Amino acid sequence: MWPQRNSGVPILEHQESAPANNAADWEAIRLFLEVARRGSFRAAADALGVSINTLRRQIDELEQQLAVKLLTRHVDGVRTTAEGENILDAAKRMESASFGIVRARDRTLPALAGEVKLAVTEGLGTFWVAPRLVEFQRAHPGLIVNLMCAMQSADVLRLEADVAIQLIKPTTPDMKVVKLGRLHSMLFAARSYIETYGVPKNIQDMVNHRVVLQLAEQTRTRKLFDDVFAGIPWSGFVSMINNTSTAHSWAIAKGAGIGSVPTYIHAIGGRFVPIDLDVHWNGPASYVSVADDGKGMTEAELQTAMAILCNVIGAVCW
Repeated sequence: MWPQRNSGVPILEHQESAPANNAADWEAIRLFLEVARRGSFRAAADALGVSINTLRRQIDELEQQLAVKLLTRHVDGVRTTAEGENILDAAKRMESASFGIVRARDRTLPALAGEVKLAVTEGLGTFWVAPRLVEFQRAHPGLIVNLMCAMQSADVLRLEADVAIQLIKPTTPDMKVVKLGRLHSMLFAARSYIETYGVPKNIQDMVNHRVVLQLAEQTRTRKLFDDVFAGIPWSGFVSMINNTSTAHSWAIAKGAGIGSVPTYIHAIGGRFVPIDLDVHWNGPASYVSVADDGKGMTEAELQTAMAILCNVIGAVCW
């Protein structure tokens, strides 16, 4: 996928500024917690998978909303102010309470057993869902999760899967379909690439660099690329084309070029450096679907599956 011009960079969707008398946004508080704990914007940005500029902008907006200076910057990082320490203590209590809500929610989930066939797009399934299913399966040892990762959409009506997560909304009438969330993507490059070629100054400067593309089912890469770089010859500009997220990610990690990947890519390690060009684009929505013909899941089972999926994917989609 390739960007359209805008005024910010994901991982975080642009959020409407809340009036000063409203309660502080928990997402902004969570970012402040991370910066305070790690002692620097750079360390926190790396851990969260966001650019430093995006993180600083979010903290500045939080300080304006609270009308309090939370952090001061020093040569060795950042420190909380006296007022910031009070906010930090309250933020830790908020975090603890949020974990309590999750634990209470988990206790209400029914015991699960049997086999569930979960089909999901290859990148999301490989890099995000599979690692996070481990703890869930330990909580439900009687459940076998049959995880099928592929860019091709599974046909749940033909019982190829019990539940499918895909990037194209199913239109078949005999389906229960729920919008699960939206993936956030941005440009990344390897440190080795940056050391060799540098960082593009803006989106126009991208034509002086090498790019890596993923062309596969359920992706909009070709259309978005052609919209942004119309008329630019691919030869000498595109270094590699891949049809899977795994090959695409490794090509970027090894320095083949700059590529667009979901921000969950930081989950597999620190090989990727975000390229902040002050642009942003809406990634594809993801949908969960099950059969609605009596052969698939009941409504109660669907709600349980949704709770599971939101618990596993919640840090990526909302």
